[in-house]
Amino acid sequence: MQLVRQKGKSRTKIVCLVLGLGAALLASGCTAEDGGTGRPGAEAAKKGPAGALAGYSDQLKQAETARLAAVKKWGLAKPPLLAPPPPNVKPRITNRPGFETDGGDSLPPVFTTVPTKDRIVFLTIDDGAEKDPTFLKMMQELRIPYSAFLSDYLVKDDHEYFKKMQGLGVTLNNHTLNHRYMPALSYDEQRHEICDQQDKIGQWAGVRPRLFRPPYGNYNEDTLKAAQSCGIKAAPLWAAEAFTDHMEWREWDRDLHPGDIILTHFRGRQDWNGTMPDMIRQVMKVITDKGYAVARLEDYV
Repeated sequence: MQLVRQKGKSRTKIVCLVLGLGAALLASGCTAEDGGTGRPGAEAAKKGPAGALAGYSDQLKQAETARLAAVKKWGLAKPPLLAPPPPNVKPRITNRPGFETDGGDSLPPVFTTVPTKDRIVFLTIDDGAEKDPTFLKMMQELRIPYSAFLSDYLVKDDHEYFKKMQGLGVTLNNHTLNHRYMPALSYDEQRHEICDQQDKIGQWAGVRPRLFRPPYGNYNEDTLKAAQSCGIKAAPLWAAEAFTDHMEWREWDRDLHPGDIILTHFRGRQDWNGTMPDMIRQVMKVITDKGYAVARLEDYV
């Protein structure tokens, strides 16, 4: 991009370019290792617009070099595409047709795809059974965003693993206490499963979830009413599911679409023919080959 000098405007154009570079870096999933929102080039910014521009440029080069090295280290077929910056205003989320209950738009929406024209998808991981430290390191180094939906009976003995995940920028969401089939439960039983998990995650993670995924993707109107009663704003399901060796599809065309949510699970060799890093290599090959990038769900919902 060429800097055009006009009276009183050259400084503004430099600053805008710097901000744009910073947005691109942040959109790639880069955060401080302690989970903070450290801004690359902050020290250089103190030296004025030219220094800030140089600092951001250097940081971008270093970040991209590190990302490409991580791609090679973790055996990905090709570098993941980078997602664009998230929208300033989140899109309006509505029920997927056929997924609504009689409560309609008054209840948290149930959906499988986020409305967007960008070629992005969202990676979500359910339950919490497998607690592979290698997976955490892999996702941190590759800067791939994902969201966790946790069940208490599987995570209660190792909160530290998920708190470390949270510290790396991952949002911890609600997947009930005991992963029961919700439509078979009374309203009070469903409220116990959902709202008590809200309380538990709030206590040990410090933040009450806004998103809830019903176990098996099954729910009824009582499920959504119970979830809404304790602070849930939306109930994302999924358009595709990832395994170590294949994908399963909800849509008839067996393909990805802009804004699709991908489900996978915290699983290892006892359940899969491979590990969680193997699953990431598989799903990222599909996503990248189809021309999509992974974005952070909570930036859009």
